[in-house]
Amino acid sequence: MQESLFFHIDVNSAYLSWTALDRLENGEEVDLRLIPSIIGGDKAKRHGVVLAKSIPAKAYGIVTGEPVVNAFRKCPNLTMASPDHRMYEQRSKALMNYLYNICPELEQVSVDECYMDFTPIRHRYASPEQAAAQIKDSVYERFGFTVNIGISDRKVLAKMASDFKKPNLVHTLYASEIKKKLWPLPATSLFMCGRSSVEILKKLGIITIGDLACADLTIVEAHLKSHGITLWEYANGIDHSRVEAQQTRAKGVGNSTTLSSDVTRRKDAHQVLLSLAESVSARLRSSHELAGNVCTEIKYATFRCVSHQTVLHTPTASTDGIYQTACSLFDELWDGSPIRLLGIRTSKLVQDSEPIQLSLFDLQAARPVSEKQQKLDAALDAIRKRYGSDAIKRGSLMDSPQKQ
Repeated sequence: MQESLFFHIDVNSAYLSWTALDRLENGEEVDLRLIPSIIGGDKAKRHGVVLAKSIPAKAYGIVTGEPVVNAFRKCPNLTMASPDHRMYEQRSKALMNYLYNICPELEQVSVDECYMDFTPIRHRYASPEQAAAQIKDSVYERFGFTVNIGISDRKVLAKMASDFKKPNLVHTLYASEIKKKLWPLPATSLFMCGRSSVEILKKLGIITIGDLACADLTIVEAHLKSHGITLWEYANGIDHSRVEAQQTRAKGVGNSTTLSSDVTRRKDAHQVLLSLAESVSARLRSSHELAGNVCTEIKYATFRCVSHQTVLHTPTASTDGIYQTACSLFDELWDGSPIRLLGIRTSKLVQDSEPIQLSLFDLQAARPVSEKQQKLDAALDAIRKRYGSDAIKRGSLMDSPQKQ
């Protein structure tokens, strides 16, 4: 059985990044991310606290949470913008929907961060690091802001890995790496270790995370109670928590992939679409839903995006049905230019328990084939569920462009 792998995805300076993008989209010429700037309270009165800061502002010693008036003392030429929480929620929702379509095992923990259980989709990528880099880059290409991604076999370690050097980076912190990467850090860097806990630990002679990990647990517990046990476990990489995916019904199911190199052949594009169709259809079957609409998306090497969709005669969750439709749409849409990204989206979802009105074509020709395909899909799903996602693969996908 494969060990679980977790991603922690965190938007870099979310409020400031999103405000900067909003201003640029509305005609502003100056990017707040490139100058000393903060998101804070009342701009006229200069009160409140710093909610987010740019990298140039950080160079002046400005920190998140300090009073705005202090920030202006450090940098008199500081630019401040007020927060727009409604706009932040909209951008957050767009990001989470996009990540959900990559992998539905997603737990959002704040407006700008989430955990992803990478385990169900790991077979689609050469490595977790390659997958995280691809996700990170695709977020920037699609939305215009950057994220950090932490990777680990422990959920809490993924969180701490994403807090390593920023911005726009991928870091690993596996349980086997904590002595080298985590233990030398000050206790302040440990997740959930606040100022008061740090002061108590200092009195015990515990300065680094490694000091805490090697400390006598009974002594730590005596001074910090149950919270001390939690901190000691985190310092030792002990965390049995799982991703708590939101079980909300999606309006659509889809997946896309940014290719390791530009695709220029129809055959290669169809291979990628087959892999995507397998992923999308498996998720539909897992949620007991059928798709009534299929859309194929193309992003060219020039970053121009095009898409084409069609309504199905009969809703389906069949891999073959979705694949054939996606290929047909691709052939109508593709202009021969090099392709950077391919995607399949399905919508108009219905529960598979609902009665479906078959078309005349279904009744006369396609239904026997459809029943055979359903049995094949069910068998493949059962094998992968029992033995893992890599237990069985189509031979045609062994040299897919996604694996280059």
